[in-house]
Amino acid sequence: MTGIKAAVRIEHPDIVLTETVAHDRTSSVRSVSEAGTDPTSGKFFYRVESSDFSRFEDGLRNDHTVGEFERVIETGDGKAIYSFGYTDEAKIFSPVISTENGVVLDMENDGDAWIFTVWLPERTNLAALWDTARRHDIDIELLRVNQYTSLGSTDAGLTDSQREALLVALEAGYFEEPRNATLGEVAAELDISQPAAGGLLRRGIERLIVSSLAEESDRPD
Repeated sequence: MTGIKAAVRIEHPDIVLTETVAHDRTSSVRSVSEAGTDPTSGKFFYRVESSDFSRFEDGLRNDHTVGEFERVIETGDGKAIYSFGYTDEAKIFSPVISTENGVVLDMENDGDAWIFTVWLPERTNLAALWDTARRHDIDIELLRVNQYTSLGSTDAGLTDSQREALLVALEAGYFEEPRNATLGEVAAELDISQPAAGGLLRRGIERLIVSSLAEESDRPD
């Protein structure tokens, strides 16, 4: 079975962190897809770049979609990892992707909007994204879509261990939001340590993204 990789741009003031990135125009926010979170904790992790974290955090305090936040670690050069808890007012787009048996490969802001890069089993699964956007008055735009080999059969530079880890995590619900499995549970299913499982998932996701981007660059304009 083949799948697709699509990039969609969505925009709405109630999408999580939108007020914050509007307040701090220097900020760049990107999801940490490999973070091992407890699905009951309500915490979600993002990589943040900003010229002024104080201004960024002022935006967080006034953001009606953010219930709590923590600067987990500052890595230098204006980069840090944050954890966020969302309020009930926040619109979260990724659950509909999970419902369609898809995977969010990446999420990052584009000004006040957000670009989701997703893998879905079929083109028809894209319809659910548009249905959800229409119900919630979310602006949505399809930026690109490519036929993309499914995780089960793709090469994409993946090792057998990386492919197995991705498939186990996908089946367990690790990529859903909130997550239905912790990194520890995925590691237990693979019979390896939690750091090893996290490394396999991180490198596997990176290889999928790098491979798909390389495929796009080879396509004629």
